[in-house]
Amino acid sequence: MTHGFATRAIHEGQEFDPTTGAIIPPIYQTSTFVQDGIGGLRNGYEYGRAGNPTRTSLETLLASLEGGVRALSFASGLAAEDALLRSALRPGDHIVLGNDAYGGTHRLIDRIHSEWGIRNTTVDLADLDAVRTALGTDGTRMLWIETPSNPLMKISDIAALVELGHAVGAVVVVDNTFASPALQQPLEFGADVVVHSTTKYLGGHSDVIGGALVFADEELAEKAQFIQFAAGAVSSPMDAWLTTRGIKTLDVRVRQHSANAQAIAEALVGHDGVDAVYYPGLPDHPGHELAARQMSGFGGMLSVALAGGAPAARRFAESTQVFQLAESLGGVESLIGYPSEMTHASVRGTALEVPDNIVRLSVGIEDVDDLLEDVEQALRR
Repeated sequence: MTHGFATRAIHEGQEFDPTTGAIIPPIYQTSTFVQDGIGGLRNGYEYGRAGNPTRTSLETLLASLEGGVRALSFASGLAAEDALLRSALRPGDHIVLGNDAYGGTHRLIDRIHSEWGIRNTTVDLADLDAVRTALGTDGTRMLWIETPSNPLMKISDIAALVELGHAVGAVVVVDNTFASPALQQPLEFGADVVVHSTTKYLGGHSDVIGGALVFADEELAEKAQFIQFAAGAVSSPMDAWLTTRGIKTLDVRVRQHSANAQAIAEALVGHDGVDAVYYPGLPDHPGHELAARQMSGFGGMLSVALAGGAPAARRFAESTQVFQLAESLGGVESLIGYPSEMTHASVRGTALEVPDNIVRLSVGIEDVDDLLEDVEQALRR
């Protein structure tokens, strides 16, 4: 019997403890495992870097929610990305990625992996002709998609981009952090790998750092698993357990995140102090119809361009009270950030530079009236 998403989020990989009947599986806080004779491993476990039952539970859950053959849980989202890049690419290879990618992803590719001979081109993923041209670069082995993008909330056509990427033999990767599998499953559209910062919506409570890869292909999964084992960027048992705990409420949380964000976006449209609102749930957003087709909701993230430029944006970001000024996103509490000097400071001076009048809102699940009043009073200031 195939269960629905919310049911799988609560139960997949979460069988009760057979010894005590505990409804929540225990945290296997151990570094090693006793063997039944040399090489006699119990359920394949020998050493915590190679595997841990708590981590296995999370990986089973993630693979189910994204519809993949296997998932791997990492110490951070960037650790997951690094392992993927090293398992799929070789010196001289070329990556095509969107021109509104997360700043940390671009930094990893452009400043770390470039030292090992990996080339990259950034392009507007909505311009399929430009993508096709970039993919034609000799040695292209990967197409990196982020949709919705961070922070300008661009929507990319996953199926169309997969077709273009596969035509040149590229591995197509989708960063699904903003949407989460509750709203979008990129593997259904033909993507090869899904990347997550599990710190965000999957964990959902701003109390854990983690990352994940989910694969459509077993061969690539095995390569990435070897890199993970050999380099050691694994999630700890406690972090894996906290992430699994968060995922149990993912479905209901994301629905409230989306409802609150929609209300705030609609309230900001036409405000005297606002030049533009970037939220795919708005009918005039250029990606609205596409988002409605490939997502089941529009999510809890939005960005705002302030009419008064950088000074107004900075004052707005520092004037909210319920929205707290902080890095990160996707937690139950609302956060506000100034990307050009916070999350995307590393891409200033590049094609990914974020305009300095942009403020990003991670809309939480508080009472929506409190959030609306907070935004209004900050705009008045």
